[in-house]
Amino acid sequence: MQPSDAARLSAEPPLLTLPRVGGWRILLGLLQGLLLYLLYHATTTSSWPATQPLVFGPLVLVAFFVPLILISGLGHLDRRRLVLWGCCAALLLAALAGYDAWRVADLPLQASQAAHRYGTRGVDRSPFPSWRLGFFAAAGFFIAHTLVLAAVRDGRRIAAYPTYFDTAWKLGVQLAFSGLFTGITWLVLALGAELFELVKLDFLTRLMRESWFAIPVTAFAFACAMHLTDVRPAIVRGIRGLLLVLLSWLLPVTVLLIGGFLAALPFTGLAPLWNTKHAASVLLCAAAACVVLVNAAWQQGEDERAVARVVRVAARIAALLLAPLVLIAMYALFLRVRDYGWSADRIDAAACMLVAACYAAGYFCAGLRPGWLTLLARVNIGVAFVLLGVLLALFSPLLDPARISVDSQVARLASGKVKPDAFDFAFLRFDGARFGRAALDRLERMPVPDADVVRRIAAVRRMESRWDRKEVAPRPLELAANLHVHPDGARLPDTFLRTDWAAREPAYQYPACLRDVGRVCDVFLLDVTGDGKPEVLLFERPAASQSSLVLQEDAQGGWSALATVSLPGVDCPAADAALAAGKVDVTTPELADVLVGGVRGRLERVTPPVKCPAAPR
Repeated sequence: MQPSDAARLSAEPPLLTLPRVGGWRILLGLLQGLLLYLLYHATTTSSWPATQPLVFGPLVLVAFFVPLILISGLGHLDRRRLVLWGCCAALLLAALAGYDAWRVADLPLQASQAAHRYGTRGVDRSPFPSWRLGFFAAAGFFIAHTLVLAAVRDGRRIAAYPTYFDTAWKLGVQLAFSGLFTGITWLVLALGAELFELVKLDFLTRLMRESWFAIPVTAFAFACAMHLTDVRPAIVRGIRGLLLVLLSWLLPVTVLLIGGFLAALPFTGLAPLWNTKHAASVLLCAAAACVVLVNAAWQQGEDERAVARVVRVAARIAALLLAPLVLIAMYALFLRVRDYGWSADRIDAAACMLVAACYAAGYFCAGLRPGWLTLLARVNIGVAFVLLGVLLALFSPLLDPARISVDSQVARLASGKVKPDAFDFAFLRFDGARFGRAALDRLERMPVPDADVVRRIAAVRRMESRWDRKEVAPRPLELAANLHVHPDGARLPDTFLRTDWAAREPAYQYPACLRDVGRVCDVFLLDVTGDGKPEVLLFERPAASQSSLVLQEDAQGGWSALATVSLPGVDCPAADAALAAGKVDVTTPELADVLVGGVRGRLERVTPPVKCPAAPR
């Protein structure tokens, strides 16, 4: 880097010294806090726009990100460019959030923000944008805002690499310290509330719990911190420089660990990697660490002599090690997709690998050249634009992971590569967005529907969340095979065998033999009510240690639980032997019930207390 470049980067932006910049930033912070509070209040009262997710989601993203973009851009962009960039960001955020809301628009809307926080997200939709969109929107707009600021600062569309580097790291440190400042602000307020509590004054405690106070104060504190860290760039650069120096000395250690790992692979083979089921993600994390540490070592791309020799050598080696790491990760993903098809996570991983492959190819070529820092800078700039394109594709209809994964999994089911009993129908309902639920409808409406598929879809539709387990009801023949009827020759009613026991609630009350194929129960047809019509007694095996139940048929042919049966327990072999032999009968109760004003009272025998014998004299 030339001295003129250093002087240019250390100079204050001319607009930043304007006296109104700080006031405008604070005003934007307060307006952001007010707008976020109004949106939050709409969710708690179930009022507009929270009742219209296609409107509410875009408003939330725009209210969260656009003021931050304007606050950061003030003093660095002139008014025309600042307004133009803010409008472009708002339109893009609104489009992404609108599509995100449309993907789940087939679900009923949750009634309130409390339902969003505590309810079952699996059956309702939240008016808020998905966390995935929010996270990657933050990452994408951090990169885009850096590119815009650097381009305006250099006065050209593609800025010099030192400008990109300085702008990105300064913005990252600003955001980190602004978040820290906001957290400390709340700690100070909490301390003040505790002090007032000592004298029995709780007004500050109650005030901090109010959303109309908490949300604007948070936005105000963050805006103040952004301004304070921006008007003292030398301090930010000093902290950044120290952080980068410390990170650069981690590079030799990282290279040693990754090199040792790669050297061990010829001896261990790749099988242990595949057995972990998460090898690709770990390898991508290692590749990302290499990229970050290499850039921490070279910073703006200054002369190699300014960097310690051991760090220079480690940086070269790290640039070359990226390629095998990414290639192994890509092969791991290829094997998973070949065996199990695409899923949303695998599509995200493939997108990450595309970006990692660009880094790996560029760094590998640069690492083989004598003057490699210039090519390294070009790779970093080019990959930043690639990453923005990948993010836009993932959150648009072009490469929507839900749509692609649903098409892949349904195609595997249709081709017979996966059997219905091994297919994850819950994925279609809970993770496939509207595309997955539409696929469930199509599978049910097939001209010649598969009975097993229909039963499993019915079980999935009864699920209240992704983690709620609902049994697949056995077919009549499967259910009959589970039940050993006594006495020999007796037959269960057809209405009993056609009952969908998996849909009965609460599920724990009904024996597993009614819900799972292969579970066995002993069944007795006995009239326990004295109405001349037999009820069904179920005893799980071993009967004396498992739940037992009496089931009764109503006038419409529906069956439900009537009573439970208590047996002595596991230490009663006589009961097990009698059940196995089919020797079960009914008897009159030992003690009759009493009626008290028309209310039936059941008599329970009192067991005399056990007395301790007197000690011998």
